[in-house]
Amino acid sequence: MVKLIIGKKGSGKTKKLIDDIHDSVNMEDGNIVFICNGDRHVLDLNHSVRLIDVAEFDTSDYRVFKSFINGVLSQNYDITSVFIDSLFKIVPGDTDNLTRFVDGLDAISEERNIKFTICISVDKEELPDGVYKYIA
Repeated sequence: MVKLIIGKKGSGKTKKLIDDIHDSVNMEDGNIVFICNGDRHVLDLNHSVRLIDVAEFDTSDYRVFKSFINGVLSQNYDITSVFIDSLFKIVPGDTDNLTRFVDGLDAISEERNIKFTICISVDKEELPDGVYKYIA
């Protein structure tokens, strides 16, 4: 399952994402990963959540970022949820390839039974039609 949380900056997306993370911590038996650009949310997270700051890594396009995610997943087979905050800060503003990226995560989700939740700072109308089915 892939779920997109969308809206302009300041609309409460990250708070919703953090709430979803806390719900997952309380309901899931597996490991939870939070990927973001910077560590500003480290104090908002339960200590059991693995925070990954991608600021030090090359995530210049979706192909590279998906490979990064696969690398994270290969290190731990107990991951049940992956949360990604501010996708367009990680892969700057690439809406052209967004559908392929999200569909790829959906395939990983189906294959490995992992839930992906992604925050994107954008209005729905700015996204390609192919990702509408993932919007929460």
